[in-house]
Amino acid sequence: MFPDDILDAARAVIAAAQARGLTIATAESCTGGLVAAALTAVRGSSAVVDRGFVTYSNAAKAQALGVAEDIINQHGAVSEPVARAMAAGAQRHSDAQVTVAITGIAGPGGGSAEKPVGLVHFAASGPAGQVHEMKRFGDIGRDAIRIESVRVAVSLLQDRLADA
Repeated sequence: MFPDDILDAARAVIAAAQARGLTIATAESCTGGLVAAALTAVRGSSAVVDRGFVTYSNAAKAQALGVAEDIINQHGAVSEPVARAMAAGAQRHSDAQVTVAITGIAGPGGGSAEKPVGLVHFAASGPAGQVHEMKRFGDIGRDAIRIESVRVAVSLLQDRLADA
């Protein structure tokens, strides 16, 4: 289902979380649960994966993660403040110490000049704090944007666990 490099990275995330006694939660919009799926494809993941939130709509981001509606209204769902709020909300609304959040425009439609198809914001939280990353993958196709987003998200989890 996933390319070998993603599965290898997911295995490393699961091993690092186990070694540090930490649990993980995901908060996903444009990836629709693919990060959680990649992590749970790894044997032994149930020991460290707490839960995954698929918050595709703005209402779901507000209801499930506590993302303030004024943040969404002011910055748009695909923005650094919303990604950061999603990661923090996943931490607050789970038993996880390490979280990753993804919000973006996978296409084929929905983009604009300011926020084109392929724009994705990521945030990851852990004991060492929170980080943000933005990627502009371009209009490389919906599936490719989603898979590239999984790569980035798993890498951010690795970084947050390395710093724990």
